[in-house]
Amino acid sequence: MGLVTLKIPPPHRHDVLLAVISVAAGLLLWSLGVHSSPTRDLLPAWAALVPLLALGAMELLRRSRPRVTLAVGTAGLIADQFTVGNLATVLIFTDLMYAAVVYGTPALARRLPVQTGLITIAVTIASVAWLRTPQALLIGVVTGIVSFGPALTGATLRNHREAAIASRLRAEQTALLAEMDRSQAVVAERARMARELHDMVANHLSAIAIHSTAALSIDSPATSREALGVIRENSVQGLAEMRRLIGLLRDAGAGQEAVATPSLDGLDALLEQARTNGAASGLDFVLLDDRPSGQPLPAPVELAAYRIVQESLTNALKHAAPGTVTVRLARDRATGGGRGGALHVGVDSPYGERPGPRAPGSGAGLIGMRERTELLGGAFEAGRADAVWRVRATLPVDEEEGAVRA
Repeated sequence: MGLVTLKIPPPHRHDVLLAVISVAAGLLLWSLGVHSSPTRDLLPAWAALVPLLALGAMELLRRSRPRVTLAVGTAGLIADQFTVGNLATVLIFTDLMYAAVVYGTPALARRLPVQTGLITIAVTIASVAWLRTPQALLIGVVTGIVSFGPALTGATLRNHREAAIASRLRAEQTALLAEMDRSQAVVAERARMARELHDMVANHLSAIAIHSTAALSIDSPATSREALGVIRENSVQGLAEMRRLIGLLRDAGAGQEAVATPSLDGLDALLEQARTNGAASGLDFVLLDDRPSGQPLPAPVELAAYRIVQESLTNALKHAAPGTVTVRLARDRATGGGRGGALHVGVDSPYGERPGPRAPGSGAGLIGMRERTELLGGAFEAGRADAVWRVRATLPVDEEEGAVRA
């Protein structure tokens, strides 16, 4: 039968230094005869060194094994009460309590402040009921300083760290969305330029091919000279078009970083462009914005909402039957205050037989809208309801982040 080995990571250098300093301070106090309870004589004076050394050793494991160090520390602190006591032992226990909250599991970090607070209250009540003197309150105060105080301090620090990590993740998420948006814009623009290059250059090359064939098949100096003139003209024009588009590609690549991130303030211009493009297909576009004024949204939410509306309008221009496309924006707030609420985005477009051929679609737009919504922890659905194609997206809103952005 194989032996199971428990691998413990080496202690942090700060923990080693803290253990050495704590034990050295305790030994110095003991050698000078400085004790926290010198009137106790149940055990010899050297017995106070046992809890001191045990808790000092636990300082080496305060990060890797916080639950074990807290259990040993509690037992050592109780044992210290039967000796003349050492102030360093009490101070080491407070640090172990603090480390258990900071480096322990989330469940342990939530329980310890509550448990130590209840213990402090119970000890205070029991001391007053037993001793019946005002000085008995000091026992509860000391208990709170030793247990509840470090636990509360550790919980406060941990909450600040988790809030900082969450803020950093939100910033990285915003940067990722902006980068995705920029990359998609660059790819779309390059594809447009590639189509334009193909249309223009292919036309010139076709003319060159036709006239060169004519020059080879007709044995006439006049015809050959005319064909060569046309070939030269189309060659020059084709090269000029290629140089122009290559220059545009270089300029676009150099100025990518200057592109601003779109927001919901640009929806009016987006719908106006859609009206212009959809007029020939019998489409009209209406925006119903029911959001309360003066309530800014976080940048990731605005960007996702804008792209969802943009993609929905593009799909409507491709596939919708003649009629009115309605875009709705609404926002609700959380009843608890502080954080919560959601932005609701809805796009309704006519669904039915459309005269003339429809533009082909690959379904990538719906996938992109769903991914944007789920990346923010929201809900997305799209589908046919009678004679209407509906797109619905619910984007959670962090109100505190929106306030900071304002």
